Amino acid sequence: MSDSTKPAASMEMSQSAKYYTLAILTIVYVFNFIDRQILVILQPLIKADLDLSDTQLGLLSGIAFAFFYTVLGIPIARLADRSNRRNIIAVALTAWSAMTVVCGYTQNYIQLLLARMGVGVGEAGGSPPAHSMISDMFTEEKRATALAIYSAGLYLGVLIGFSAGGYFGETFGWRQTFLIVGAPGLLLAIILYLTVREPARTQPVKSADAPSFRDTMNRLMKLKSFPFFAIGCGMSAFVSYGTSNFMPSYMVRYHEVPLSEIGFLLAITGGGGGIIGTFLGGYLTDRIGGQDPRWYLWLPGLTAVTAVPLAIYVFNTDNTTMMLWAYFVVAVLGTLYLAPSIAVAHRLVDPRMRAMTSAILFFVLNMIGLGGGPVIVGMISDFFTNLNGQDGLRIALTIGGCVALIKGYLFWSAGLKLPADLKVAAELNNASKE
Repeated sequence: MSDSTKPAASMEMSQSAKYYTLAILTIVYVFNFIDRQILVILQPLIKADLDLSDTQLGLLSGIAFAFFYTVLGIPIARLADRSNRRNIIAVALTAWSAMTVVCGYTQNYIQLLLARMGVGVGEAGGSPPAHSMISDMFTEEKRATALAIYSAGLYLGVLIGFSAGGYFGETFGWRQTFLIVGAPGLLLAIILYLTVREPARTQPVKSADAPSFRDTMNRLMKLKSFPFFAIGCGMSAFVSYGTSNFMPSYMVRYHEVPLSEIGFLLAITGGGGGIIGTFLGGYLTDRIGGQDPRWYLWLPGLTAVTAVPLAIYVFNTDNTTMMLWAYFVVAVLGTLYLAPSIAVAHRLVDPRMRAMTSAILFFVLNMIGLGGGPVIVGMISDFFTNLNGQDGLRIALTIGGCVALIKGYLFWSAGLKLPADLKVAAELNNASKE
């Protein structure tokens, strides 16, 4: 009998084991984003060394990574819904860490592009299995907070990646930096495999009975709220990736900040603000959403709209100190969406569909945000730079920041539809158990 089909009673986890597993999964997610975002802080060095345009930089950090990351996430999630999720994450972590090391050996743009695709292939196996494990370990009342702790690893990875990447990049060069940050992930994969146990599933399932991709899609399409908040997540990621991926270049071009200082400053503002916002998103919605579940979606939408005037200020002021303070607040307000969105998505589906649901949500989120954000902002920047000189990037970032208004509308609309969807979900879940 496989781990995925053992009775829950035989695999009950202690509280300490649950929180240890959550801690290890969060550290894995930290490494996920260190390896993913290290390219961002190294962009000015890579651009100068390989003589690249902003559009080419956007392709490196956007669609080249996002296509494989999102597309492969679906079959990997299908595997995670029917087999050992810990093992999948361990293999994925080994793969993306190794490909990050390979990035350090590339000698031209095409080689680097292919290596970044390889990182995307590996990272496709990270989040969906982890989301499924966390949802099985924690109850509905604590799930958004647990997912928020995990999701905060995203911004802790950004914080470490920016601060370490800026220092290593300036000290050792961009190629050596890829080697330094990629290698530790190989050791972490061994620790994960040896010390983390596969948690019991809320609803044990034999491999042959696991819902298919089509089953999961059919379920999600019966829910009127899901398309709205899934695309809303995509709009949020568009703003996040489209603007933050060019923040180092923006600070060099318009504020003349040295690369080593940029890493530290963005680590504190973007990374620190993101950690706070992501945790608050789960913590606050678990508390106010108990009275009215619509606030799981309304709160992230409201804070996104509130952040827009500050984002416009960030990209148009010449005062570096005020720009950094405003950017910190924007990071907090713009990152409250992820944990509650995952928690709501998992609440709306059969427990056996959680990994696949996360993969579908992340497909939408990353194809719009990670795939489109950096490329489109880079193209807008190149277009206006040809017309107006150095103002091109500033205009592009301002436009990118205003996309959060669309996110706010979509989350508000999804919240209105959520109560009816929760009733439909409860009926479908009860029917599946009969």
